[in-house]
Amino acid sequence: MAKELRRAFLELLQRPGNARCADCGAPDPDWASYTLGVFICLSCSGIHRNIPQVSKVKSIRLDAWEEAQVELMASQGNSAAKATYESRVPPFYYRPTPSDCHLLREQWIRAKYERQEFTDPEKQEPYSAGYREGFLWKRGRDSGQFVSRKFVLAEREGALKYFNRSDAREPKAVMKIEHLNATFQPAKIGHPHGLQVTYLKDNSTRNIFIYHEDGKEMVDWFNALRAARFHYLQVAFPGASDADTRSYLKEGYMRRQGQVSRTVPQQTEGFRKRWFTLDDRRLMYFKDPLDAFARGEVFIGSRESGYTVLDRLPPSTQGHRWPHGITIVTPERRFLLACETEAEQRAWLETFRQVVDRPMLPQEYAVEAHFKHKP
Repeated sequence: MAKELRRAFLELLQRPGNARCADCGAPDPDWASYTLGVFICLSCSGIHRNIPQVSKVKSIRLDAWEEAQVELMASQGNSAAKATYESRVPPFYYRPTPSDCHLLREQWIRAKYERQEFTDPEKQEPYSAGYREGFLWKRGRDSGQFVSRKFVLAEREGALKYFNRSDAREPKAVMKIEHLNATFQPAKIGHPHGLQVTYLKDNSTRNIFIYHEDGKEMVDWFNALRAARFHYLQVAFPGASDADTRSYLKEGYMRRQGQVSRTVPQQTEGFRKRWFTLDDRRLMYFKDPLDAFARGEVFIGSRESGYTVLDRLPPSTQGHRWPHGITIVTPERRFLLACETEAEQRAWLETFRQVVDRPMLPQEYAVEAHFKHKP
């Protein structure tokens, strides 16, 4: 009987939708929820175990299965579950991937199966109403200490604001939704619910780092920001999709040399180690990952607009301690970067080329004009 059940499972995994985790999309799921009828990965199975009133899990390969349980899996499956539990997912709501932090995957799973937010739009009010206020812990720009601050997201005003005092009339900062982005950075911030928010201040990128002790509260804030950004794009640029509310594409250390005119082949500035963040088409670099302001920014447009990414440095380049070079060619100048390992170089090149190969959207031409290839 065990061999027959094993054969039945292998056949089920070949069905459309079952070859990837029902929750994060990881390939070759080895676990299953025999109450929900979905195939999931090891990481997501741990989250399911924490909601036993909704989901009970077993290993496909290691646990004993009853014939009735296998029949339930056969009658359900990932595609059927998606049609039920994800029938009303808002276009702005972030769907986690295997590489996302535990909090995002946990709240996605709880939202789907425990709270069933995507079968009833009224349950989505906390992040879709267009207005939200509350207290979040914010990292001080100079002290590095986290302090409680009042935040207000007002979609009608097109802004996220925070106040130094709860009774303050004027906000300490006003962050325009059109320039806003956010991504979870628990390792960088040092808190499992840590969120990084990026906006423009005086034509320069500004970072703030926030968290809330309640994971659901923090994810609701995250999706509320995405909703506001999505609705702004719908009005400003009709036809904008959920792809326009993407989070950061890549981050990490590289070394950079000062900007160089394309007409001058000699380079005289040394390479300095910097923390780089690629936010859609804006490549920003910081002295420290938790810096409030970027030291410089580079706009990376499309190939049709004269942008190219090369897997090397010019032959005459000197002073780079890391051997694996990257040259970003823009219509005005070149930007020279160096990676410590070949694997890091390949990863950055792949990401840069995905950006360059993608046609520019109307709003991205406005961003290009705004930054004007700042150093």
